[in-house]
Amino acid sequence: MNLPGQYPVPRDPRTDEQLLADHVAGDAEAFGIIYLRHRDHLWAVARRTSHSSEDAADALHDALLKAQRMAHGFRADARVSSWLHRIVVNSCLDLIRRNKVRHTVPLPPQDHTIFADPRDATADVDLGLAIGRVLQTLPAEQRAAVIAVDVEGLSVTEAATLLGVPAGTIKSRCSRGRAKLAEALHHLRPTDAPTAPCTGSRRT
Repeated sequence: MNLPGQYPVPRDPRTDEQLLADHVAGDAEAFGIIYLRHRDHLWAVARRTSHSSEDAADALHDALLKAQRMAHGFRADARVSSWLHRIVVNSCLDLIRRNKVRHTVPLPPQDHTIFADPRDATADVDLGLAIGRVLQTLPAEQRAAVIAVDVEGLSVTEAATLLGVPAGTIKSRCSRGRAKLAEALHHLRPTDAPTAPCTGSRRT
C-alpha cells in the first residue's frame, strides 16, 4: 500500500466510475489508479478516525481490500470517493472495536477548528493538540460523527449518508461528542468563544 506522496497520480482520462467498472471487468491496474487519486484524503480520514498511524495504516489496508472485493456491488448513484470514504471509516471503527484499547495520540492541529481562537496563533496550536487528544478518547461512533461534521465540514445529512445511519443519530452522537469535548477543554476555551450546536448547517 502506498501512503501519501510516495508515487505520483497517473494520468488517465477515465472517471472513477469507469475505472471501477474496468476493475470489475478484470483491469488489473484500474483500482490502483483510483486509490492513487484519493490516497491523501483516504489516509487523512483513516488517521483522524484511528488511534495511531499504525492503526490507520492497518485500517486503510483492510478497507482497500474490502473495496476491491465489493466493487461489483457499487451503486452508480453514489460517488466512488464517497463510497471509499465510508469503507475506510467503517474499517477504522471495526479495528477500534476489535482492539478495545483507548490511546491518546495527538492529531495534526490544522484541521481542528472547533473552539479555536483566531486571535492567538500559539493558543490555536495548543488547543488543536488538546482537541486531537480528547477526540481520541471519544467512543468511536461519536468521534466519527464529530470528525465528519466539525472537521470535514459535512452537513448532518451528508454525514448520515456517509456513515450509514439516520440523521438523528448523527445529531445525537455529535452533540454528545461535542459536550465531552467542551467539558474536557473548558480550561482552554476562551470565555467569549461560543460552543456552536452540532447542526451541520454549513451545507445543506
